Amino acid sequence: MSGAFYRVDKFVVPAAAREEFLVKVMMTHKLLEAQEGFIEHRVLEQVAGPGEFNFVTIAEWENTVVVERARAAVAAAHKAANFDPQEMFARLGIRADIAGYKPVAA
Repeated sequence: MSGAFYRVDKFVVPAAAREEFLVKVMMTHKLLEAQEGFIEHRVLEQVAGPGEFNFVTIAEWENTVVVERARAAVAAAHKAANFDPQEMFARLGIRADIAGYKPVAA
């Protein structure tokens, strides 16, 4: 797919898991910033409303090709750091909804 691509990850993070979750998210986003094709990212914490997800991360990329390369680089860095996101989610009771999005043409 050509054109801008957004990775939008939504999380339900228990209060007791907040600090560890944010440390790992920021670590991962530092890795993302160094990847070719990365444009920008945001980490958002819910402060109002009835929504289920209390954290959302949004990363903007040039296209899906660079996202695949970045995914591999992040997986390698996580492995080198002995960090398994799925293990952390299970251990801390974090639920995630992870998906890719493209802009809607006007």
